[in-house]
Amino acid sequence: MAIDYEKLINWKFDPIEQNYTSKDSILYALGVGVSADPLDMDQLRFTYEEDQLALPSMAVVLAYPGFFLKKPEFGVDWVKVLHGEQGIEIHKTLPAAGNVVGETRITEIIDKGEGRGALIFSERKVYEKASGDLLATLTSTTFARGDGGFGGPTEGAPLPHKLPDRDCDSIVELPTLPQAALIYRLSGDFNPLHADPRVAAAAGFKAPILHGLATLGAAGHAVLKDACTYDPARFKSMRLRFTAPVYPGETIVTEIWKDGSDVSFRCRVKERDIVVLNNGHATIG
Repeated sequence: MAIDYEKLINWKFDPIEQNYTSKDSILYALGVGVSADPLDMDQLRFTYEEDQLALPSMAVVLAYPGFFLKKPEFGVDWVKVLHGEQGIEIHKTLPAAGNVVGETRITEIIDKGEGRGALIFSERKVYEKASGDLLATLTSTTFARGDGGFGGPTEGAPLPHKLPDRDCDSIVELPTLPQAALIYRLSGDFNPLHADPRVAAAAGFKAPILHGLATLGAAGHAVLKDACTYDPARFKSMRLRFTAPVYPGETIVTEIWKDGSDVSFRCRVKERDIVVLNNGHATIG
């Protein structure tokens, strides 16, 4: 079954309202590896309710419409779906608890050709319900590995950010827990690829993989730590490309280049020495 381009591109998502609590913000932070050192007071601000802060990257799980690509009417081979790229723009510092509304739309679907997969682009805007203020804009590219050749548009994918041609300015090394994916999924992404060894094997992996957005959370943590001194108000945006999966329990090493308000980065897995996030760009205040 091929992707139904017209049905997917024109799908009308219902607005999603979410009331999230201090506990939800703590759970998200733990899921992306914050407070691996429970004595680190800077990190504890995100995992302890006293004077609590929210991680900027938590915007990716707010008012999330769920794993909608599993709907059979879209014709997507959902078992072979991977997260390709993700962008976050923060318009207003996220509170540690709040009531939000998310509005999602599909912006384009690119056909890379038979055997080469398809790219599905989506956008989600997250608003504070009480004030109507726009908190964050999330842009996402999904790589549908099994769905190329459906006859859709073949051009329009944006070019990735180019990393500086020099040695990085700093390196941040952060561990992940063996059960990290099982914790992170409680923030709303219940794709069984990240929990069920049978589904992971069917998709060609040796074990359930870490959510791409959990890896993004680790990269966001590294940028927040190194370039923002753990001040969420300074974190304005980030965008990156997912290049390889992370297995829970591996160590994520983030290489960072700083050029004023522009921060470039990429992430490697220490144990396998492979790049798992690339072409990263963040802006800071």
